[in-house]
Amino acid sequence: MFENLDKYNIVLASNSPRRRELLQELNIDFTVRVLEGIDETFPQDLKPKLIPEYLAVKKAAAYQQLLRDEPNTLLITADTVVISDRTILGKPTDNNDALRMLLSLQGRAHKVISGVALTTIDKQVSFSVKTKVLMRSMSADMLQWYVDRYSPTDKAGAYGIQEWIGLAAIDHIEGSFHNVMGLPTQRLFFELINF
Repeated sequence: MFENLDKYNIVLASNSPRRRELLQELNIDFTVRVLEGIDETFPQDLKPKLIPEYLAVKKAAAYQQLLRDEPNTLLITADTVVISDRTILGKPTDNNDALRMLLSLQGRAHKVISGVALTTIDKQVSFSVKTKVLMRSMSADMLQWYVDRYSPTDKAGAYGIQEWIGLAAIDHIEGSFHNVMGLPTQRLFFELINF
């Protein structure tokens, strides 16, 4: 099924344990390589829905030396943002910021958009996937309990849908569940087998 990928060493360029887990579940052989200090700024006039794909491509550009040194590498980079009322919610700076973000998401729908870039020395395919999520209202005490126990400061929008809050507070989603986790596996699978 993945014969077209046999010529590549697949590298996931991400610190995210969720992305690693999801890629493993797709039964794809890969290694993880992460460069520190990659610039993740974006033009302020860029539409929010375009930011994740822009950042995934920008992250890939930081690995050009790796691709030159190891030309059989297929690099996977990704970025995920939560957008609520045209406000971008990235990763919270601390637990107080996480609580603030969660309070802002209560009782309303928001969008989770993940951008992905598949890059080799001579080819790049990039895409983004959007999922609409409705979070039910919860008390500040419940949200504080979640923040204290799960420390969601490494997650866009300050929550992991696969954690307690997903079980207790997510009313419904429209789109890919795995996209909300940070990697749109269904789209990624088909992009890889057609790469």
